[in-house]
Amino acid sequence: MITKIFKRDEKLFKEDLNKQPSYGDVESEVKLIADFTEYSPMHLGHRYCMEQAKKQVPDSMFVAVVPGLFERNGRGNPYIMTREARADTAVSVGADIVVEGPPMGIMGSGQYSMCLAATFKALDADYIPRGYRPFDGFEAILNRISKGYGVAPKPYKIVDMETRDVLYRGKLDEDNYVIVSLSKSLTKINFDFKDKFIFVKRLEGVSGTKIRENVRGGDLDAVETMLPNETMKILEREIEHGKAPLDHLRNYHGIIDRVNNSDISELRSLTLMDERTLMSIIENRPFNSITELKKSISRGFSRHHKNRVLSSLEAGIFKEDIHKYIDRYPSVIRVLKYKNEEVLNEFRKRIPHRRLELWQ
Repeated sequence: MITKIFKRDEKLFKEDLNKQPSYGDVESEVKLIADFTEYSPMHLGHRYCMEQAKKQVPDSMFVAVVPGLFERNGRGNPYIMTREARADTAVSVGADIVVEGPPMGIMGSGQYSMCLAATFKALDADYIPRGYRPFDGFEAILNRISKGYGVAPKPYKIVDMETRDVLYRGKLDEDNYVIVSLSKSLTKINFDFKDKFIFVKRLEGVSGTKIRENVRGGDLDAVETMLPNETMKILEREIEHGKAPLDHLRNYHGIIDRVNNSDISELRSLTLMDERTLMSIIENRPFNSITELKKSISRGFSRHHKNRVLSSLEAGIFKEDIHKYIDRYPSVIRVLKYKNEEVLNEFRKRIPHRRLELWQ
């Protein structure tokens, strides 16, 4: 199943790579809320963020941006379900439209942040809801972003992009880092996000990690209180059909074959491949297992670097192609799921991007 997904998504990637985005006039005035969330799986925290945004902007269209190609997240790990199933859960709890987001697992964090920013611009989003974890000093950062000013994450500090003032010293957790990084990317592509962010404090007691661990262990009952009924039904359906959980699966044979048999120039050209890792792979191959291979992958700046490199080796996408892909992203707005035909037609009129592809 994983091999089939990668072959299909490689074909989609190459097709998207050779398309140019097309833009036209917006023909609808409905307010559009665009939320980027992995939904791996959709839990009560996700639903709460969606509900809070919809309460603030009634009669709006809620568009969920769900990352897609190669089914790997920004940490380089597989998702618990396919994007089709994750899109199902989003619509089942209240989203109007689900569109495919960038292939996170084969990019650096700055690259997929730029793709996300480009997605919000292509959708001409009116509002962007984001969950965050409060702590002393972060409110000042959120206020700055709310006013439309870019804030940039630097090593162990957060800097105002306009004044260069240091707003915070220290590291941010993942959820808060995404907000800051996104404001930087939106600023770089000249998208006016003043008053567009809807910041929602994260619900306590809901853990995506715990949910995935229990699903892998076959104990859905242990996390039932963290999941909407709709998510439980779709999870059970996917498990019954052998399509979940997927978050522990990789194309291990394909990875080992690539590192053992590719020439040095091909390996060097892969996304996320650094020179230190490359030399270690060449020196220590052939490998018989992923455990052996991981020892040859450098730690990198991010603690997720090893898993990202594994995802790059699975996908086999070259750096030259990913740069071209990012430059025109999104060349296509791929609709994974929609509520009904009326919503779809309104969506077509509402967004400026004119190249749509339907999967439903």
